[in-house]
Amino acid sequence: MAGNEKSWDIYKRLLAFAKPYRGWIVLGFFGMAVEAAAGAGILRLTKPMIDEMLVNRVFSYWVPASLVLFLLIRGLGGLIGDYSIVRSGRNVVRDLRMRLMRKYLNLPGKAFDRENVPTMITRLSGDTEMVAQAAVDALKVIVSNLLSIIAYVGVMFWTSWRVSLVLFVLAPVMGWTMGKVGKRYRLLNTQIQDSNAELLQSADQALHAHQEVKTYGAQDSEMSRYGSQTKRNVNLALKVQVTNGLLSMFVQVFGAVGVAVMLIIAGHEALKGRLTAGDFFALLTAMVSIVPLLRQLTNVQSMLERGIDSASRVFGVLDSPEETDTGTRSLDRAKGLLEFRNVGVRYEGQHRDALRSISFTAKPGTVTAIVGRSGSGKSTLVKLIPRFYEIDSGEILLDGHAITEYRLNDLRRQIAMVSQQVTLFDGSIAQNVAYGEMSDAVDTRIAEAIRDANAAEFVDRLPNGADTEIGERGGKLSGGQRQRIAIARAMLKDAPILVLDEATAALDNESERLVQEALDHLMPDRTTLVIAHRLSTVEHADQVLVLDEGEIVEHGTHAELIAKGGVYAHLHGMQFREGKSR
Repeated sequence: MAGNEKSWDIYKRLLAFAKPYRGWIVLGFFGMAVEAAAGAGILRLTKPMIDEMLVNRVFSYWVPASLVLFLLIRGLGGLIGDYSIVRSGRNVVRDLRMRLMRKYLNLPGKAFDRENVPTMITRLSGDTEMVAQAAVDALKVIVSNLLSIIAYVGVMFWTSWRVSLVLFVLAPVMGWTMGKVGKRYRLLNTQIQDSNAELLQSADQALHAHQEVKTYGAQDSEMSRYGSQTKRNVNLALKVQVTNGLLSMFVQVFGAVGVAVMLIIAGHEALKGRLTAGDFFALLTAMVSIVPLLRQLTNVQSMLERGIDSASRVFGVLDSPEETDTGTRSLDRAKGLLEFRNVGVRYEGQHRDALRSISFTAKPGTVTAIVGRSGSGKSTLVKLIPRFYEIDSGEILLDGHAITEYRLNDLRRQIAMVSQQVTLFDGSIAQNVAYGEMSDAVDTRIAEAIRDANAAEFVDRLPNGADTEIGERGGKLSGGQRQRIAIARAMLKDAPILVLDEATAALDNESERLVQEALDHLMPDRTTLVIAHRLSTVEHADQVLVLDEGEIVEHGTHAELIAKGGVYAHLHGMQFREGKSR
């Protein structure tokens, strides 16, 4: 009972998404009512067709004329009903996808640690489609079939109430059976959606890493994993089909028994002179017509259960807390004074802190290099500045005020980031440089940013220059070219704080030289934080922070730390010697 109440609560919430389109839905219901009434009219015409034209041999023009009119009305009603409901359903899908996409873009960073991107895409595509089916499409089938059943039952009671009383025995049994089967549908559909997400994740990983898969001969192992997942998916789908088939078979058998009982009663009524041949045929046609309508209602049960189950997952995302944005202090352009005071961070589900007691000051016009072994917390530290993650202890100040006091959008306008994993979008070079809030930048500023980023040397050679399409994720460009486009974007933003997250770690010598020259144009007069791997700027940084297991273990200039002979000197000897010798 509790499960049914929960399903009903989810469905009521789901129907709220259809409220903006209630006018179209009402029009659709009207069209379906007209269609059902016309169908009942056609059914009722069977009595004069048989009694007058076949039995009494009296030809009447009004009968075929009425039949044509009813068929025309039924077709028109069906057209109005289908168009109105489909229009409402597609709009519900659009609205739900927009809400869900906006929600994902406003979730904190830890939400992306809990749920992978392929699963999010499954929510945006498969789940929203099933939700729409439950919200509108299933409602269409339910209302249309119920109206038709009511119309046919009305004809039956109008023709013979004695024969029609059998329906009151059939209805409760059918309702009880459908309720029992519904619970199994929900369980199976939950497993199917989880299986679909796993399939998408496996395919996404294998296809994006196709070069590694081929290089290490992992095609067979990837296919084996994908094959076992598809097999489980097929088995779950077959279980749903068997459940649906058994219910459908039950409805048809039970309906056939009901029709047989009605025929027996109708036969006795006809022998007693209470039914004419036309009445008998009308009853028979109505009884036979009701059975497939009931069968369709059992099929829509699975659609409804899938939709409610998908809606439960979608609403779980929509109910998730968004990024905290309670700051009220506005900020036009910051000076760039950054202060970390005893900052601590612990990731969800981890037993130890990712960062502990981090304290330092980064002044405007200076470069702060952050070095350390892999996993020491370097990337976590810089992600705290734009508040991609929230701190658990201590505070971070910008120009003397805690960053939580600023409006989130104002804070992030002060920061430009260039990372090793460059993110570009399917579009032109100019669109990628003038991205987001910079989309209205004039062409001259875009061209200047491209030139200062050392990107003009390859952009000018492209067929359409800055208007050249670069493909999905910038796939038509090399790594160094993508990096310079990202630097051009940062130059166009002209933010007072610059974060470089191992921006040249994966580049060849020539590409690194070009990117480093571009960075030299970008860094002056800003508060720059550099996560360093091979960057020559480390040696010229105003201060170097050495992280180890989430703590600052050394702090000073390059020369001071080399002379100290500690962790930094060891890292420099192992990691920076190659970069220094080039």
